[in-house]
Amino acid sequence: MENRQYDDPLTVTELLSAAGKRAGDLTAIHYEDREISFCALEAESRRAAAGLAALGVEAGDWVAFWLPNTPAYLALYFGCARLGAIAVAVNTRFRAGEVEDLLGRTAAKILVMWPGFRGIDFPGLLEGVDRAALSALEKIVIYDESGTEPEMLASDKPTVAYQDLLGHGEVAEDRARHDIAVNSFSTSGTTKAPKFVLHSHASMAGHAAEVVRDFDLAGPDKVMLMELPLCGVFGMTGALSALAAARPMVLTSAFEAERSVDLLRHHGITHFDASDEMIDRMFQVTDDDAPFAKVGFTGYAIFNSYLDDIVERADARGLKLIGLWGMSEMQALVTRREVDDPIPIRKKGGGRPVSPRATARVRDPETGILCKEGEAGEIEFQGPSMMMGYYQNPEATAEAMTEDGYIRTGDLGRMEPGGSFEYLTRMGDVLRLGGFLVSPAEIEAEVQSHPSVAAVQVVSAPIEGADRAVAFVVPDSAAAFDPEAVKMQCAARLARYKVPAHVVALDAFPVTESANGVKIQRTKLREMASVLGRKDGRAAE
Repeated sequence: MENRQYDDPLTVTELLSAAGKRAGDLTAIHYEDREISFCALEAESRRAAAGLAALGVEAGDWVAFWLPNTPAYLALYFGCARLGAIAVAVNTRFRAGEVEDLLGRTAAKILVMWPGFRGIDFPGLLEGVDRAALSALEKIVIYDESGTEPEMLASDKPTVAYQDLLGHGEVAEDRARHDIAVNSFSTSGTTKAPKFVLHSHASMAGHAAEVVRDFDLAGPDKVMLMELPLCGVFGMTGALSALAAARPMVLTSAFEAERSVDLLRHHGITHFDASDEMIDRMFQVTDDDAPFAKVGFTGYAIFNSYLDDIVERADARGLKLIGLWGMSEMQALVTRREVDDPIPIRKKGGGRPVSPRATARVRDPETGILCKEGEAGEIEFQGPSMMMGYYQNPEATAEAMTEDGYIRTGDLGRMEPGGSFEYLTRMGDVLRLGGFLVSPAEIEAEVQSHPSVAAVQVVSAPIEGADRAVAFVVPDSAAAFDPEAVKMQCAARLARYKVPAHVVALDAFPVTESANGVKIQRTKLREMASVLGRKDGRAAE
């Protein structure tokens, strides 16, 4: 391959070792008031591997990470990889119902958690998980940054402190292989249960190396701000890319706009990726454009319809936003726009493939014929960052793949000259809430489980500055209907960003007759939800 700066790693452990050999004692991670070198990170990962092995973790086992961004997350991740185990990402926003489903279906052997992070009652949430879903769980590793001995959980599962986990020496042997799974990310589809996307060592490590070259990350002055959560592909791809470049990352456990602006200034950040909402919040906390002056590349994702002017506002403040595209099945940073593209182009999702070995095409979903440039259809994509498949779901894997090895993305788009494409929208009804793709069926199942609900449809709309879920329900005449009670149940079982902003009772859903039968008019429901959002906005004024 042309423009090869160094041999692409075949495993993520090889990626870290290569960075250690090139950068040694230079800083890999700035975190709070700590600096961790590349060699120190690799050494801690070897100790983490030894501790996990002492807990019985072997090749092919699953370790669940219910953690925010910390250096320990990365040390444990590489420790798992060294043992040939699989890291399953658990969003810190998940609640009991979601954790129950994830731990139950993956049969994770170890759970790592930070009980007091941001005041969230993680132990209480875990107590709300059905014991049957924890049947395979053998140990819980407790992480804490208070500086005192962490309290062990009052749980029927044995617990061990993270610092004690590191007291078993180091694992020298590396059982990682390029063709085995190393990561699992959950993704929403058209059914209640999320699918678990498996990625191999080769796909994770190889893609990181290609991002380094394409994003010009390896220069001596490059510094990355890493605030996207490592539990998603957007964050994990960025972190691995910084390590592959052997350049420092500034890591934070949670996004705080004022601190982010200070970090841009203090560390001379040259690269960071963010959601449109994160960038908007940074602009709100400062009128000073100086912190953005050194940033040469800011990849952004379009998550919120109400921020469609964010690229123009960023340009006015000296920050060039670059439209990106990715998905859990292909990882993040898969395609991108160019820094020197005009604003109307840079603000579009999609762009050209980052990997010279990747290709995109667009197919008419009705005729099955490949579309010409400018014609809209479903985007199909193939490349080296592709998933291995969905865990224990061969039917879904087969459905997602074409016969010649392309992923059916479920995204609507159109091809552009030169092999790039423009992302338009999701083809189905998947919602974008809190920066995450969410299946409406997942929220609908929780709402419908309430005894007062006979039927439900969930859509989204801009409400008080963010895209929020709205549940339209047909109440069960046999039970008293209380919308606040339904919302409270959702709040106890679902992540906050999935909880409906409104639960609205209808006598019946709007429907239309078609040749294929009666169909619910979800477009009409979206219009109704938007009216609610506008009313909320006026009430807040």
